[in-house]
Amino acid sequence: MHSITGVLAGDRFNIIRNHEFVDPVSSRFFMRTEFTGDADRTPLCESVRRLLPDGAHVRVLELEPRSIVVLATKEHHCLAEILIRHAYGELAANVQAVISNHELLAPLARRFEIPFHHAPYDGGRREDHEAALASYIDRYAPDWIILAKYMRILSPQFVERYGGRIINIHHSFLPAFAGADPYAQAFARGVKIIGATAHFVTAELDGGPIIAQSVIPIDHTQSPRELAQAGRDIEKLVLARALTLVLEERVFVAGNKTVIFD
Repeated sequence: MHSITGVLAGDRFNIIRNHEFVDPVSSRFFMRTEFTGDADRTPLCESVRRLLPDGAHVRVLELEPRSIVVLATKEHHCLAEILIRHAYGELAANVQAVISNHELLAPLARRFEIPFHHAPYDGGRREDHEAALASYIDRYAPDWIILAKYMRILSPQFVERYGGRIINIHHSFLPAFAGADPYAQAFARGVKIIGATAHFVTAELDGGPIIAQSVIPIDHTQSPRELAQAGRDIEKLVLARALTLVLEERVFVAGNKTVIFD
């Protein structure tokens, strides 16, 4: 919108790139503008908001590393991808801790000098287990909580506590094969592609807004175990891609959908 970029230009900001999108169904307008210059956020937000209809959502952010806590279970591939990218400065994030309901991945976290916390689940009350999780998470007050193959269903109360701040990687191309054992489901159905989906977590199981997806071809010769092995490669890349998009503030949530400026 020219009037918005005009405000930035008038205040002598240097606009680096600009993206706009109008959803023809909802008639909603989305805009992401990157610019450089010293900005006083509050006056700038107010100047832009005055140009827009009531209820418009305006944010001025600095692209600084966000803090994340990673939840995992036993599978290493997604966690390892995050830790390697973090170690080499490829994520705009500070990985503060790894929390797991098993101890298996503790050596991996410690290899990267990341604190590891064990919150076991022994079949008792889910509320007690989630309270233990929350006690660790709240020590760090992270911007984002990443479920890197954390193989437990979180309660609606837990999801609401960290509403809009949890990202999950699901091992199928949603909405197909939601829930458990998607590779077995895919094998039984005889599909010709498998995929992975990174999405925001909501109270609906595997039903939150989708951030990133990808697929790879498969054939009838591959067993469910072989499908799972092939799927691990795509899972870690899709999760890493989703994290990059979120951490760089490229994702707009609109209901149960996302608008992404790549």
